[in-house]
Amino acid sequence: MVKVAFVTPGDYPVPSPRGGSVERVVEKVVPLLVPSVDARIFGRIGRRLRTRGLHRGVPCERFPAKSKARYWRAVTNRLRVYRPDVIQIENRPLMVPVLKRRFPQAQVWLSLQSNTFLERPYMTPRSLPGCLESADRILVNSHFLKKYIARRVPQAAEKTGVVHLGVEANRFAGGLKELEKAERGWSGRRVVLFVGRLIPLKGVHLLLEALPELVREAPDVLVAIVGSPFYGSPVTTSYVRKLHRMAKPWKRHVHFQPYVSHLEIPRWFAAADIAVVPSVRREAFGLVNVEAMASGLPVVASRVGGVSEVVEDGVTGLLFDPANARSELGSRITRLLRDEALRQQMGRNGMERVQRHFTWEHTADQWLEQLRLATGRERAGTGPDRSEFLI
Repeated sequence: MVKVAFVTPGDYPVPSPRGGSVERVVEKVVPLLVPSVDARIFGRIGRRLRTRGLHRGVPCERFPAKSKARYWRAVTNRLRVYRPDVIQIENRPLMVPVLKRRFPQAQVWLSLQSNTFLERPYMTPRSLPGCLESADRILVNSHFLKKYIARRVPQAAEKTGVVHLGVEANRFAGGLKELEKAERGWSGRRVVLFVGRLIPLKGVHLLLEALPELVREAPDVLVAIVGSPFYGSPVTTSYVRKLHRMAKPWKRHVHFQPYVSHLEIPRWFAAADIAVVPSVRREAFGLVNVEAMASGLPVVASRVGGVSEVVEDGVTGLLFDPANARSELGSRITRLLRDEALRQQMGRNGMERVQRHFTWEHTADQWLEQLRLATGRERAGTGPDRSEFLI
């Protein structure tokens, strides 16, 4: 059986309700691979988590990560004991050549959720080719990101494969909308929802700039903004203060909800009528689009990055050009606010699209296909011994 080490960056534990998309993908997908591979997760120690334990049947080894240098040394030492056939590094391309030198007998894969760590200040143009060329396989979550890599480092294109992300569709299958609204005091309101980090890249200011048009066309509209600048932290920033200033004249129409656990997110989608994802640029995939569609919501999203691979314009939602947000964003939202039948039809289309293409089971199947392409193997031998992790 192929032994695969999944090495997370050390920012958040696995599992964790506070983690970002990198940790969430590992948490959801790796257990689905266990019948086919001997998988092990390497990550950060967390509160109430054992240094060595099991997550849904997958052995996990956890280390202190206040010092990233010490974290990577500890991971490397345990990798020498585990002796994997494949080492998958999550979202940290600079570590690929390092681990390839230390484990020349193993295939070293790089899994990327965005191009953030391929650019300054994390990566210089001079370092990028060496990092990507050191990888035996590069997995990305969209064709957009694959094209980006091919443009930056053409020689890495052939070994780059696309593995789309997913959701637990049943968790986001929608709820009792009017009940969820009533619990929040939103009965009788049409709710436009943003969920994500409050950083300029996510474009929340574009949504607030559209408020006058939304209120004029739909006086009962409520824009709910769920999130904070950092995962798991309510800390404010100058950008967040700017958003609150923009919303001040429209207090009755805007609700800010600081960071909530990902476990609670389905209930916020259930209370909404429309989801808005107004990213300004560089959105490689946008997992929130899939979560909104799985919840039966039409999505108004910017036509950037890999978003159009997820949201079908005119079918599961409406896309807009962020450069023309002043003329396009408000009109897209108001079109849906005025047409309940269209909202419901797009919502149904989105749920069907998620079931067909964007579940974690689909993600796991695509990953196993990449393993077959890279190694010629998918499963072999008996299952791994996990007895030492049960103590």
